[in-house]
Amino acid sequence: MFTGIVQAIGRIEGVMSQSQVLSHQSSPYSDAQGLRVHLLWGDLDSSDISEGDSISVNGACMTVISPTGQGCFFDISRESLNRTVGLDQPGPVHLEKAVRANDRLGGHIVSGHVDGTARVAGLRSRDESNEMLLEVPPSLAMFITEKGSVSVHGVSLTVNTVTDRDGQTEMSINLIPHTWKKTLFSRVGVGDRLNLEVDPIARQVARVLESMIASGRWPMAPGQAAGAAAAFGSDTPVEGPRA
Repeated sequence: MFTGIVQAIGRIEGVMSQSQVLSHQSSPYSDAQGLRVHLLWGDLDSSDISEGDSISVNGACMTVISPTGQGCFFDISRESLNRTVGLDQPGPVHLEKAVRANDRLGGHIVSGHVDGTARVAGLRSRDESNEMLLEVPPSLAMFITEKGSVSVHGVSLTVNTVTDRDGQTEMSINLIPHTWKKTLFSRVGVGDRLNLEVDPIARQVARVLESMIASGRWPMAPGQAAGAAAAFGSDTPVEGPRA
């Protein structure tokens, strides 16, 4: 788990196909359609990073392989490649180490499981800050709420506004000077795509409701609602919408 607070700017130094990796070593866990990526830590404190640890690279959770004082390798599957950008070629990347149970939750709960990508629709100055407009894929639009949290390229950000028009959903995000300085957003241009992870709690709630509706358990009858409320220790029944 991560918090969306970028700790360093690292760099993808090189990329190798898994077929090349498999030609040198045999591993039943390798994905022949994936990639083996060489990552450099940059300014990240890697003294407590070990083999098998998780690290967020541009918002995607990756498993550390063969760490050294300069960097490590990680394998990225075809599934991850299909859902992300910026992990299949050399260049700078956002890095964050996995959070410990006793660490501060400076941003919000970020799983590192990227849901898709968002297109940068606009960038403009707002007083001392910068505003970024992002077009959200239709499949993820329902999870974007005003003043809610999202992870964009691994950075925990607050949604300022949400606009739905002509079948498109656009959200605006305010980037304060500190975020602008410490991240790669100053290098982003209109038309670029960024990794997007919606609030995992919202995603899970939506899945539960979808399952209940599909099985005919929602809307709840008054008796069912009372039972559900009691199960959660509440005196107030949670009923479905009434006609």
